[in-house]
Amino acid sequence: MDNNPVFVTRPSLAPLDEYVELLKGVWERGILTHDGPLVQQLEDELCKKLDIPGFMAVSNGTIALQSAIKGLALKGEVITTPFTWIATISAIKCEGCVPVFCDIDRGTLNIDPCKIEPLINERTVAVMPVHVFGNPCDVGAIENIAKKHDLKVIYDGAHAMGSTFKGKSLLGYGDITATSLNATKLLNTAEGGGCIAKSPAIREKLKRIRYFGYNGYREIVEEGFNGKMSELHAALGIVNLKYFDRVLADRKIKYNLYRDALSLISGIEFQAVKHGDQNYSCMPVVFESEEQLLKVEQALHGQNIYPRRYFYPSLNTLTNILEYRHCPVSEEVCKKVLCLPLYREISEEVIYRVVDCIRNSFAAKRKLDRNRKSSVSL
Repeated sequence: MDNNPVFVTRPSLAPLDEYVELLKGVWERGILTHDGPLVQQLEDELCKKLDIPGFMAVSNGTIALQSAIKGLALKGEVITTPFTWIATISAIKCEGCVPVFCDIDRGTLNIDPCKIEPLINERTVAVMPVHVFGNPCDVGAIENIAKKHDLKVIYDGAHAMGSTFKGKSLLGYGDITATSLNATKLLNTAEGGGCIAKSPAIREKLKRIRYFGYNGYREIVEEGFNGKMSELHAALGIVNLKYFDRVLADRKIKYNLYRDALSLISGIEFQAVKHGDQNYSCMPVVFESEEQLLKVEQALHGQNIYPRRYFYPSLNTLTNILEYRHCPVSEEVCKKVLCLPLYREISEEVIYRVVDCIRNSFAAKRKLDRNRKSSVSL
């Protein structure tokens, strides 16, 4: 049995020779950055692939979020979820806005639309939901709330490449969706991200923002920063995009292998997909208690297998960053969610090793519980 370490994910990579072939052109042209031809090619190919109006590539997903906030000229409170990566909150704060936490739906793990409206006041300017683990938010309900209160919607779609709603790419919803092309994502450029905006005027503004606020005439017309994607990163995205459909299909098969096997274990739940089609980017499992999660995690570590606790702790509890706001569902659920290893190269054998380890951990717990009850009865 192969006992090499098994991590929660690995990047999906095209054959190296295809990447090197594209790099030859980069060396010949001597253009490494500044909206180079490969960046433009990646943007065009993503627009065609996803049937979206425009894709603006940037250096990473956090910069994509900051660009979106700056592009919409937001100043005020932004309602978002505490069950997310810290970058969601960092981007809001870096752009001079105030994050306001809205609790999540226990099933979908996404922001709960029913809890958004009570948080809206005269200072509220936008809602920033997160498609957690690529699971589509209730975009219809969120759009209705935003229209009713004249709010902007920026989706944190870091995980959402390949997810759909009503047959269309999930990245095409909201005023702007910001996505990530980080190495851990289904489509990666090693480091990178992008913005998808409905408005042509906003798309042009975003391009200026990513290049220090310069327009095409090299005049500084607004505040910006260095958000450019390099040609080296774009080249990796172009070759990886050729294999994206295969990556999606492979993830679905392996996700369902896990789910079918783990469904037989009492005490395990799965993220509910209610508002579209997910991309199977992660394999989150919700345990019955944090105690059980920690026992499973320890057992897996003993097998040289390393899952990850996304997203823990609930960000509303980080009082060194923000004032505490009570979000009981997120605070409870985040303690019980563990993402299991899932990536293109993972074998069925390893998946069943993970499942067996979890099953044995539950069996040991049930035996211990029976022994405790027996000793009490005596």
